Amino acid sequence: MNVKRYLLAALVAYIVLQITTFVIHGVILTNEYMALGSIWRPDMMSWMWLFNVLDIPSMLLITYIFVKGYENKGIMEGVRFGLMLGTLMWIGGAFANWITFPITLPLAIKWFVFGVLQTIITGITLALIYRPKKV
Repeated sequence: MNVKRYLLAALVAYIVLQITTFVIHGVILTNEYMALGSIWRPDMMSWMWLFNVLDIPSMLLITYIFVKGYENKGIMEGVRFGLMLGTLMWIGGAFANWITFPITLPLAIKWFVFGVLQTIITGITLALIYRPKKV
């Protein structure tokens, strides 16, 4: 494995994740989060930085899994990887939170759909970085 390329891919995937997370949770879902204000920790915003830190090892591992299974099949490989990974991560994540916490079912569905879209975008990003260099 080319360590330089791997680290570049993980870094770019991390940046893409941060941007899409901001758009989804900081823009699109903001009003829904505000409506559920009473269920969140009162000090939650002071801990948000921890998401950014925890995303670092996640992106390193996700990139590693992608690289180890890389088949050189183009963007559709990234879409397939993202769809499988996103479904695995979010089918339990979104709906377990709906079962456990007083969030709405539509919010859980949005978490699932947006989460899968995020991982598809991440998979496409990795596929683009790992595509063969044109000669």
